[in-house]
This record gives sequence, structure tokens and C-alpha cells, in this order.
Amino acid sequence: MTMGAGVAIGDRTARLAAFNRVSTDDVDAAAEAVGRIFCPHELTPVRAAAPGFYALHNCAAFDGFSVNYVAYGGSVSIDPGCLDSFFLLQIPLRGSARTATAACEVESSPGAVASLLSPTLPTQMTWDGDCGQLILLLDRRLVEQRAAALSGKPVGAVEFAPAIDLKQACGRELLSRAAYLVDLAEHLGPGRPLAPVAAAEWREILLGTLLHGQRHSRSQAMQVFEGRAETLPQRLRRARDCLHAHAAEPLDLAQLAEVTGIGIRALQVGFRRHFGTSISQMLLDIRLAALNARLSCAQPGQHVTDIAYELGFTHLSRMASAYGRKFGETPSATLRRGS
Repeated sequence: MTMGAGVAIGDRTARLAAFNRVSTDDVDAAAEAVGRIFCPHELTPVRAAAPGFYALHNCAAFDGFSVNYVAYGGSVSIDPGCLDSFFLLQIPLRGSARTATAACEVESSPGAVASLLSPTLPTQMTWDGDCGQLILLLDRRLVEQRAAALSGKPVGAVEFAPAIDLKQACGRELLSRAAYLVDLAEHLGPGRPLAPVAAAEWREILLGTLLHGQRHSRSQAMQVFEGRAETLPQRLRRARDCLHAHAAEPLDLAQLAEVTGIGIRALQVGFRRHFGTSISQMLLDIRLAALNARLSCAQPGQHVTDIAYELGFTHLSRMASAYGRKFGETPSATLRRGS
């Protein structure tokens, strides 16, 4: 693939130069090459609006996520349909972009608005003004598993509000995190991979920032499960906190009732009404969430059995069945991916 030197010189916002994957002024070659990195898509220059097509894609890939710089010369239309296997956070550094999803249209521009694409929502985009964007890719399974852990629900589709205000807290933090990742990748260079411990820490940071900071389809379920609803009685909050604090210990309903100052039956009814689940199921979900987090960032040589026992699981076959129902895979599969 070829690209004129003037194009590279003209893109003064380009980052991750040592990680170049695509550099071409051929439309078909660009669509094929970028499609192999992200997903197949239709790419059409809007030549009447802005001639001078080129495509530039630099990509630093890590375990479960990647940070990218993508730019198109002139004005282009991009139709990827549904992304299927990943989420994309797109932060404009130059030019502008219009992103249409099933729910709304987002107008993004540098320092103002970024777009967040969910894998189950069909998407169409137009990039204008030699647009260049910093793009963070997150594996779909990572996001959906963490949302399941935080909401007490089985793994399912997570769909985010697609517009991120870069002047608000979540937007500022995501911009800062993405910029730091780019600096880190450029410092390491292509020949030095991110250490497994550091990659695990970054996965946790990115997942936490997105799921707690940006509105999505599991937000309400997370608020209920975490007891953040305004109407949550103080005694139920105390009971929930007690379960978290003593999650590795056997469940003792009498002791829980004594700590909270209300009867066992009232506790059971309260959990159903305010958390949408039973006391025992919440305790199981707390343990499963902790197990998923520990397995996702486990060190080489750690075993599922040892971690499970530390978290209070005594029946490993039941644990494995519950884990599979919740996260859609075995604990050992999560461990292999995380370590």
C-alpha cells in the first residue's frame, strides 16, 4: 500500500506512527485492510464534498483492548453495520464526524463530543475535514461480563448512550486515559508488550470508567443491585454491606438479622423488593463477581480452585455451573484469557 509523503506530513495529529498498519490512497485497499483490523465495512469517499482521499491506521494492540489512530483524507462515508465483537470509543483530534445509530445521531468534534459504538447497534458514519480520531477498542465479552457482575444479571447485550461529552467528568477521564495509553504505547514501542499485570490493571480502569461513568442499558440494574437507589432503607443498605464484607463466610441469616435490627422475613421481603433478588442469590452474585474479577487479572500459576476457595466457594461443581450461567463460559476459560 502506498501513500504520498505530503499526506503523512500534513497529518500533524497522527499518533502511534511506529504501529502503522494501513497507509494508502487506494479506497478498496483501505476498506480491506482496515476491515481486517476492525470489521468488514463499506467505505465510500464523498469526493464532491472533499477530494484527496487517503487512509491511515496505526494500532497498538493489548490483551482485550487496543488503542488506535485512524484518519481519512477528504470526506468519507463508513458503513460497518453492527460491530459484533467489540465496543469502539472514537475521540476526534481533527475534523469532525457524524455517527448515526439506531437510537440517535452524534455530531463529534475535537474537545467537545466523542462517540461510543456498541456492537449490537447498527452504525453509519461520515468523517469530514480530513478527520483523524483516537480510537479505543474494548472486547465485547469483557464489557458484558463486567456489566453482568455489577448488575447481578446474566451476561447479555450492553448498549451505551453513543454521545460522550468530553467536558463532563466521564468524558474528561476517558480522554485522559486514552491519551495516557497512547503515550505509554509510544514509549514502549512495538517490540515491548505491556506486562500482563499492567494490562489487567488497564482493563479494570477502562471497564470501571465506562460502566460507572456512561449511561447504558444495564445502568439501572447496576444501581438497584449496588443499592444506590434513593429509596433504599438504611437497614437494607447495612445488610447489603455486611454481605459484601463477609462474602467469603457462610451465610448466617440470624446473624444478618441481628446486625441490621430487623427480622429474617422482613430482610427477605426487603431484598426482593429493593434489590430484585434473594439474599442467597445476592451473596452468590457477589462471590461470582469477585471470582470473575480475580480470574480476569490472575497471575501465571494461579488456579481456579484456589481462588474459588478463598472467595467462599465450597462446592466447585455448583460454582462452575453458576459461573457458566452468569458469564457464558467456564472459570478456566476466563483464567486463560486473563493470565
